[in-house]
Amino acid sequence: MAGTKGYGGTGSQGKKSRGKSHIPCRRCGNYSYHCSKKICSSCGYGNSSKLRPRKIGG
Repeated sequence: MAGTKGYGGTGSQGKKSRGKSHIPCRRCGNYSYHCSKKICSSCGYGNSSKLRPRKIGG
């Protein structure tokens, strides 16, 4: 099997760039709502009813 091409390698990664991964969030308005994960990376909408905690000072 040495030298045969498999599936899901580097050549398949280009297919991930099709379409949109993020859309505007209902709660914060940022383009941070992930379509497939159904969670906003900015405010945490979809994951919890409370806002996502912010790191203070880095």
